[in-house]
Amino acid sequence: MEVIKTDIDGVVIIEPRIFRDERGYFFESFSQRDFQEKVCNTVFVQDNESKSSYGVLRGLHFQKPPYAQSKLVRVIKGAVLDVAVDIRKGSPTFGQHVAVELTEDNHRQFFIPRGFAHGFSVLTDEVIFQYKCDNFYAPQSEGALAWDDSDLGIDWRIPTDKVLLSEKDCHHSRLRDAEWLFDYNEKLY
Repeated sequence: MEVIKTDIDGVVIIEPRIFRDERGYFFESFSQRDFQEKVCNTVFVQDNESKSSYGVLRGLHFQKPPYAQSKLVRVIKGAVLDVAVDIRKGSPTFGQHVAVELTEDNHRQFFIPRGFAHGFSVLTDEVIFQYKCDNFYAPQSEGALAWDDSDLGIDWRIPTDKVLLSEKDCHHSRLRDAEWLFDYNEKLY
């Protein structure tokens, strides 16, 4: 696997080595050993999958300590714009984001470390999205930011009138008004 660094330290894109022939393709989608050596020394404990249609926007979500989560995400079918926002107060990249297109054809994966809010928008008729988490889901620890916070400047690549949100995702605060954020100096792993 090739690890591609982004403009925010710790947030990386992973490109697998794909073997193609007349039968199709093969690639190793995950190796704990390689991941720990090349990306982050963490262990994933839960795999999740969602199915969504064009215009669905999920995010920007995170879990607060002690249930903070890292995520390793990928698309099995379709295409999404996946976004990680640095919400660590005191970080040199606080409030900045990385956006990457993940598709069934590019097979890229995106690693979102603890201390970041995460979301994605669906760019195709249908998407099957998978992600690994390094901590179990804890509803009492949920946190989120407004997907349309103008201070974040995220272009979700979907017209606003086509965005489909859950009821919960309609009511999150902007980053500047958030009551709870991570501390850049706090050890998260």
